[in-house]
Amino acid sequence: MTIWRMPADEPPETTFHVTTDEQLRAVSNLTRHRIMAALRFEPATITQIAEQVGLAKGSSSYHVRLLERVGLVKVVRTRKVRGVTERYYAMAVQSIALPDPGAGQPDVLMRHAVADLEAAPVDVERHVRMAHLRLTESQFAELGARLQALADEYQGLSDPSLPDVSLVFALFRPAAREQTREDTK
Repeated sequence: MTIWRMPADEPPETTFHVTTDEQLRAVSNLTRHRIMAALRFEPATITQIAEQVGLAKGSSSYHVRLLERVGLVKVVRTRKVRGVTERYYAMAVQSIALPDPGAGQPDVLMRHAVADLEAAPVDVERHVRMAHLRLTESQFAELGARLQALADEYQGLSDPSLPDVSLVFALFRPAAREQTREDTK
């Protein structure tokens, strides 16, 4: 199960378990992923979301309404501005638990993380590394727990006034690959 986490002191609800096709479609869309990321730390209006994500207001409104319909975002306050009610949206949940992808299916979070990495500025510092390890079952479990604890520790230090930083990690056992003739040369 893949978990997408928000800062612990933000939304009141805990974990949202994605169980329906509509919910999966809602979180599988890269634009909606970016909208949820924009709402991680503070509520925003449709106009503010559109500016942050780089969308037209109409598109932003469509995606936010869909996220609201499945229960991932909610209106947290309203105010009247020149006779129009302005709504501020925020995440309605602290974390999202996704079902494990089926055989041959892409992992939604990793696909979004790669898209975000590819869209990130290349002229700023970043740390990207892939390591191939050989671990016992207990070493594998220990490393997973340590990575999660480190992510949780830094999430606790997170300051909404600072620029966003994304941390993505995946610890997994790759599928056994068949040896080809090219591998033996």
